[in-house]
Amino acid sequence: MSDPGARSADLVILGGGSGGYACALRAAELGLSVVLVEKDKLGGTCLHRGCIPTKALLHAAEVADHARDGAQVGIRSTFDGVDMAGVNAYKDGVVSRLYKGLQGLVASRGITVVPGAGILEGPGTVRVGDERITGRHVVLATGSYARSLPGLELDDRIVTSDAAISLDEAPRRVVVLGGGVIGVEFASVWRSFGAEVTIVEALPRLVPNEDEFCSTQLARAFRRRRITARTGVRFAKATRSGDTVTVSLESGEEIEADLLLVAVGRGPNTTGHGFAEAGVAMDGGFVTVDERLRTNLDGVYAVGDVTPGLQLAHRGFAHGIFVAEDVAGLAPRPVTDDGIPRVTYCDPEVASVGLTEQAARDLHGEVHTLTYDLAGNGKSQILQTSGAVKLVAQGPAGQGGRVLGVHMVGSRIGELVGEAQLVYNWEALPTDVAALIHAHPTQSEALGEAHLALAGRPLHTHG
Repeated sequence: MSDPGARSADLVILGGGSGGYACALRAAELGLSVVLVEKDKLGGTCLHRGCIPTKALLHAAEVADHARDGAQVGIRSTFDGVDMAGVNAYKDGVVSRLYKGLQGLVASRGITVVPGAGILEGPGTVRVGDERITGRHVVLATGSYARSLPGLELDDRIVTSDAAISLDEAPRRVVVLGGGVIGVEFASVWRSFGAEVTIVEALPRLVPNEDEFCSTQLARAFRRRRITARTGVRFAKATRSGDTVTVSLESGEEIEADLLLVAVGRGPNTTGHGFAEAGVAMDGGFVTVDERLRTNLDGVYAVGDVTPGLQLAHRGFAHGIFVAEDVAGLAPRPVTDDGIPRVTYCDPEVASVGLTEQAARDLHGEVHTLTYDLAGNGKSQILQTSGAVKLVAQGPAGQGGRVLGVHMVGSRIGELVGEAQLVYNWEALPTDVAALIHAHPTQSEALGEAHLALAGRPLHTHG
């Protein structure tokens, strides 16, 4: 039975992170009433503990590298060390400005924000403390948390990314447990800050979810940067002695460090919110949804990191907008993971969209590939970056099949993924992209020249 005194809305959203607040903003724009429940701060992990603070650290790292390498371009500069208090003040300032802007935006849309942990009691009903809130639709958007490993006790020397973004001093020796996105980004930052860095990854290669080409390119670049990567080796244990952490591997090797970063991925934040108790179908802690992000409960949706698939802020944004428009009756097109751009912001960056070569072969049978080396790109030479663009296309070479995947490695190469996603999502043929004119000198020319070569019209390459 409904509570006659309960607050009600068209949409009740549990979680104010990327998926939750995007859903709230779009729903309000469409004239729906919205209640947004958030136990911490609007913006969630991405704004406060993930995307934004880590990219601020990566920019500080880039500045450190420029100071260190100024002589290479005739600039007399030196790298005298890292003032972590100053770095943190810069990082926190970026976060604070974006947070204030988001608060103002949410308030201006007439969205009701309820502080506290929301508990789903059933379809259309959420409890926050002693208050019951009812909605025509409920959106589960509680995000994710940094995973650890059994037996690892976190402290000031054994940390996850949550603590790693706010260190008081730059470490001298670091072991990064995990060679995925989070691991290689922090490894890149700390190497730029002057640390000795060792990455331990149980799988055979770094960034294992990317095309193998990207892993190979990144491994070479990291070797040049003197970042050590132990791949195909499993972690055994970590022991703390004073300010030193000794990391033991199953191979028998031991590595001493000042800091151990546990970067073994993120888990769905679904425990304690009543999802399973209310009857929501779950799989491995994730909420099961259909292509329209509907759960098995009538009127209950789930978005972002609580659903299986890519854990990316912009996926959460897209999910949230989709649900708002679906509830409003606009019949939006479902969001598919293959069409979502992916960027790892280490140095060099890794960016991709679409299918890996292996996935394309599994799905489409015969495919062909083309790789364009950034050595032939003027702007990349100016930026002193190495790397390449790899295209995966359907069918045999010379047949002009559609582009199924774009995979890129190089400094600032993430800025090209916007065009790459258009190529993939509009099912472009190589000839379609080859006809476009790319400004010179820009790195975007690398995409253009790669497609020229794929279309059988190589300009600066041999096709």
